[in-house]
Amino acid sequence: MGESMGELVAENVGVRYSLRKGMFARRDKWALRNVSFRIEQGDSFAVVGRNGSGKSTLLRVLSGVFRPDEGRVVNTLGPASLLTINLGFVQHLSGRENAIMAGLLQGRRRRDVLRRIDDIKELSGLGDAFEDPIASYSSGMTGRLGFAASFYFDPAVLLIDEAFSAGDDEFKQKASALMTEKLKSDDMTFVFVSHSIAQVRQLCRHGIWLENGEVAAEGDVETITEAYQESQKQRAQAQREAVARKAG
Repeated sequence: MGESMGELVAENVGVRYSLRKGMFARRDKWALRNVSFRIEQGDSFAVVGRNGSGKSTLLRVLSGVFRPDEGRVVNTLGPASLLTINLGFVQHLSGRENAIMAGLLQGRRRRDVLRRIDDIKELSGLGDAFEDPIASYSSGMTGRLGFAASFYFDPAVLLIDEAFSAGDDEFKQKASALMTEKLKSDDMTFVFVSHSIAQVRQLCRHGIWLENGEVAAEGDVETITEAYQESQKQRAQAQREAVARKAG
């Protein structure tokens, strides 16, 4: 990898939610606490963990959608684009219209967006459905459109939240190949959230394992995924033993 031109740094990031407890009382819940890491330009960074561990919240902090209650995020790489299946597309607009709007919202000039629109259509694999309203799309179709639009508008940082989970195998292979090719050029940085350990290992070099909103492990992708999987095995074994004790 070439000389780094920037980095994305999280320093002791904490995000707190206020939850209602009864009629008048409220309590705080920390979705993230003391989360720190550093990502260099052109890196592919994984975030793994169970549901509710804070993965999606972290991506929203990195994208600027959420502001941390503690710590800070320093991004000297450039614009970050958050890609999730639950994208804020306008339901009554077509896939084409939503793709154009996505490009304009990312600061691209209209003529530049229109120049890439056929590439976006091709990568999305939507065919004639590209001209249909988003309201008629499945979650997989929406995810494919979101990935295609984000990828071809070249953000400095692409934050991917389970965007391939509903896609078909052909789309997953195509998207993975494009991401791998991009990584060779060092001109885009990826932060990737997924429950697919195989996909994480294929696409990412480094990462963190989040557990209850805190960093349980950090390092190369093999190290963190092995630690995470071992934890899951131990958790499953403990649950089986608890069920056996109750049954006995």
